[in-house]
Amino acid sequence: MFKKILIANRGEIACRVMKSAKKMGIATVAVYSDADRDAEHVKMADEAVHIGAPPAAQSYLLADRIIAACKKTGAEAVHPGYGFLSERASFCEALESQGIVFIGPKVKAIEAMGDKITSKKIAAEAGVSTVPGYMGLIDDAEHAVKISREIGYPAMIKASAGGGGKGMRIAWNDDEAREGFARSKSEAASSFGDDRIFIEKFIVEPRHIEIQLLGDAHGNVLYLNERECSVQRRNQKVVEEAPSPFLDEKTRRAMGEQSVALAKAVDYQSAGTVEFIVDKDRNFYFLEMNTRLQVEHPVTELITGLDLVELMIRVAAGEALPIGQKDVKINGWAVESRLYAEDPYRNFLPSIGRLTRYRPPQEETKGGITVRNDTGVTEGSEISMYYDPMIAKLCTHAPTRLEAVDAMADALDRFEVEGIGHNLPFLSALMQHPRWREGRLSTGFIAEEYPEGFGPVAPDEASAHSFAAAALVLSRIASERNAKISGSRFSVGVGNGHEKIVLVAGHTTKTEISHLSTGFGVSLEGGPVLQVETTWLPGHPLAEVLIEGKAIAFKVQPAPGGFRMRRRGMDVKVQVLSPRVAELAALMPAKAPPDTSNLLLCPMPGLITSVLVKEGDEVQEGQALAIVEAMKMENMLRAEKRARVSKVLAKPGASLAVDDVIMEFA
Repeated sequence: MFKKILIANRGEIACRVMKSAKKMGIATVAVYSDADRDAEHVKMADEAVHIGAPPAAQSYLLADRIIAACKKTGAEAVHPGYGFLSERASFCEALESQGIVFIGPKVKAIEAMGDKITSKKIAAEAGVSTVPGYMGLIDDAEHAVKISREIGYPAMIKASAGGGGKGMRIAWNDDEAREGFARSKSEAASSFGDDRIFIEKFIVEPRHIEIQLLGDAHGNVLYLNERECSVQRRNQKVVEEAPSPFLDEKTRRAMGEQSVALAKAVDYQSAGTVEFIVDKDRNFYFLEMNTRLQVEHPVTELITGLDLVELMIRVAAGEALPIGQKDVKINGWAVESRLYAEDPYRNFLPSIGRLTRYRPPQEETKGGITVRNDTGVTEGSEISMYYDPMIAKLCTHAPTRLEAVDAMADALDRFEVEGIGHNLPFLSALMQHPRWREGRLSTGFIAEEYPEGFGPVAPDEASAHSFAAAALVLSRIASERNAKISGSRFSVGVGNGHEKIVLVAGHTTKTEISHLSTGFGVSLEGGPVLQVETTWLPGHPLAEVLIEGKAIAFKVQPAPGGFRMRRRGMDVKVQVLSPRVAELAALMPAKAPPDTSNLLLCPMPGLITSVLVKEGDEVQEGQALAIVEAMKMENMLRAEKRARVSKVLAKPGASLAVDDVIMEFA
């Protein structure tokens, strides 16, 4: 067994690998760029080596610097994590030439499966069901149109060396095929250094289901059942679960056996994943094979009880797998939510900045429920524009699917993140969505259910009453505390039986409150007295409230006349007022937002890569105006109406913040 390994990655996956290595008694080496000098993975490692500037192309993607770090520290092996160099055959080859072990598959398998065109040919020869498509490379935009027409729209335009949703576009017509080809080619070149493109048929109403594999150097290959990864946005997974609510045992076995056949065809050693598109009739088609550890591997670990990272390390050290196929079980259900630095209220655009508050829910196993959080940040960490926007992976495991989903909803309610835009509200709302809870999924789920984007969930009457009861008690606690301040001009303001009006996002509730022997008694609209208890202290941003014995978590911030309260995707202003003040508040005029309709604003922090118009140009609705690159994705900004460009204020190469003005219109 290795005495020391280097992790050629950053963030949560570097920390995850270190946990298993430390458990095995193996020393760890971290590498870091200037941007990651104070990162958590650097602190967690036994040693750390600086490898360059913040852009990945000047640090994490430089194989020679990784090898130099190995030699400097005496690391015998390298775990690549995912992304960066994890699927570069040349990196694996370079390590082996220096006598350093690559903790992953061999060069042959990486080369064969890393090229999507070659991998489809090998899959077909191995008897794996494949999607109709054009196996050759696409020469130019007109060639892309020709092939798309022959296959039939919709067509999927994909980077041959792609992954993580980058270099992928769906085309529904000739114009989209031309533009999709250009954007995919550009993204592929910048993300992977390989701009080759191919095209295949896009399956309508598809589910994305993948099979986890594990192979060793002794000819053993196992399938560790499946993961459902259909909840995606821009071809990037958001929520995963294991097992799939859609597969039956017959389909699971067929997918698993075909995956094993493909792995054996390339002598696959280590952990890997075969991804399939599955249609509504459970017909499945090979999509690609990822020759690395997947982001969503924790859900497989939770239902099988296996440590995939440990097994990868043991296989790389030459050990045989300690289990056979008959030993692989499905125990309960696991769900993973990816916490991204993306603002759901701004169409999930990337957000950067400092985590002024970062308090994940407690990791524990209690009452048959497990909560796990894989992360690479702590409070005070900086979210950089240079890397992927994922902050953490929150997982729950329970005996049944709905128990795991409900546990996830509770955990998300208790996850405190401030300082940046993030997708916690969306994830929290998703756990309540009827279609998600029923397991009726497809890769178009988010686009279909949120066609106008995501906004705060409007509370129904029952939820409004929960907010009202909680806010009334929190207001009472705050006013009682204020009244005890020496020399204070505050009074308690709410006596036993005194009436208050609570306003919750359009809901008006008449309330009364009184002290009980334990907690408070709250009456809503003259109804029965509810017992409400809490240990909340004024100023604390998380309030755990028991309403009639049911525990509810609210994120709380002070606001004029009450609080801003958040829960389950609901984000509401709650005011606790006297009847007279409530009457007067209804007469207050609303402040109109400033008019920005004549401006093109940068929707995210990013780099202007192209400005496609000039001053004096007449532009039409929908016309491309500029391209902004942020967190490895290109974003096309378009005109919202016909206008004339009066001033261009940003040039290519400029780094802009959110709402910086790019151009003005007459």
